Amino acid sequence: MADRPGEGGGTDEAGAPPPRPLDAIDQDILRMLQADGRASIRSVAERVHVSRANAYARINRLVEDGVIRGFGARVDHERAGHGTSAYITLKIVQNSWRTVRAQLRQLPGASHIALVGGDFDVLLLVHTPDNRALRELVLSRLQAIPEVLSTRTLLVFETEDLEPQS
Repeated sequence: MADRPGEGGGTDEAGAPPPRPLDAIDQDILRMLQADGRASIRSVAERVHVSRANAYARINRLVEDGVIRGFGARVDHERAGHGTSAYITLKIVQNSWRTVRAQLRQLPGASHIALVGGDFDVLLLVHTPDNRALRELVLSRLQAIPEVLSTRTLLVFETEDLEPQS
């Protein structure tokens, strides 16, 4: 008999194993890698006081379990030629999230997409070269999606990435 989502064992609907509890060492490893994704296995092991083999195995398990989704660079969008950023809220047709999400993923400059509860349905973060490109994205691309009922654009004046606590 196959396990159902939410019942013991099995996998979730994305095919991932159920989450395992993280101990203090796992939490320390996560904080360290969030602060410096390029940290070596040796430096991680030394900092959390485990062997290199143990650190390597723990990091691999965190990746395999989907706790660590990947490693990447934090980009200064302005210096990368995308000096205009905006959060765009969208109201969408009920039950159209998967269709809309697929179309939003294709937008140039889309950085973050979230299905939310409240006065709107979707929160989208975009980075564009300038206001003209932002205007084009909103008026020509977003509002052309049939399932999008309305949009509201919130221009970002300044941002700050919050660093994990050590």
